[in-house]
Amino acid sequence: MASISNEPEREHRDDEESGANEDEDTGAQVAPIVRLEEVAVTTGEEDEDTILDLKSKLYRFDKDGSQWKERGAGTVKFLKHRDSGKIRLVMRQSKTLKICANHLVSSGMSVQEHAGNDKSCVWHARDFSDGELKDELFCIRFASVENCKAFMQKFKEVAESEEEKEGSKDASDTAGLLEKLTVEEKETEEKPVEKVVSAEKEEDKKTSEEEKAVEKKTEESAPST
Repeated sequence: MASISNEPEREHRDDEESGANEDEDTGAQVAPIVRLEEVAVTTGEEDEDTILDLKSKLYRFDKDGSQWKERGAGTVKFLKHRDSGKIRLVMRQSKTLKICANHLVSSGMSVQEHAGNDKSCVWHARDFSDGELKDELFCIRFASVENCKAFMQKFKEVAESEEEKEGSKDASDTAGLLEKLTVEEKETEEKPVEKVVSAEKEEDKKTSEEEKAVEKKTEESAPST
C-alpha cells in the first residue's frame, strides 16, 4: 500500500519539476556586455612560401653551462621570400607561437647528424630569434629518421643554391669590372694619339706663320723698280 500511495506523490513532483523547467526556458536572448572585434594577426610570413614544414623539438647549446637546453617543441619551416628569393629557417613553439629560431640559410652553412642519434642533427647559425644576432649551435630532433633526413637534405640544397648564386654574382661582377677596365685602357691608348695630332697641327701652324713672316720681309726688302 505504501508503494501505491507514494506513486501519485512522485507523479506530482514530476509535474512540478517539468513546470519549473518550462518556466526557466523563456527563450530570451541576452546581448553580450562587451563585443569583441576580429583582429587581423600578422606573422611576418605573409610574403613567404613554405617549402618544408615539420614537427620537431629544438635545443641550443649553452656555452656557459656546457649543456644542451630546450628551446621549445613546435613546427620548423623553411620559408622562401617571393621577391628576394632568400630562404630562412623559422621555428615557433606550438602553444605560444613564440619564435625559437629565426635565421637565413646562407652559403657555407652545413648540417650534420648528431652523434649517436639518427633522428637528430646539428648546425651553427647567426640567429635572430631573441631580437639580436647571436652565434648559436642548434640541435633539432624529429619523430622519425625520414623527417630528419628530409630536413638535412633541404638544408643542404638551400645552402648549395645560395653558394651558386654568390658564385654567379661574383662572376658577373668580375666580368663587369674587366669590361670597365678594357674601356678605360682603350681611352688611355687613344689620348696620346690625340695629343700627337694636336701637337703636329700646332707645329704646322707655327711653321706656316714663320714662312709668311719671311716672305713679308723679303717683299719689303726687295728693290723697287
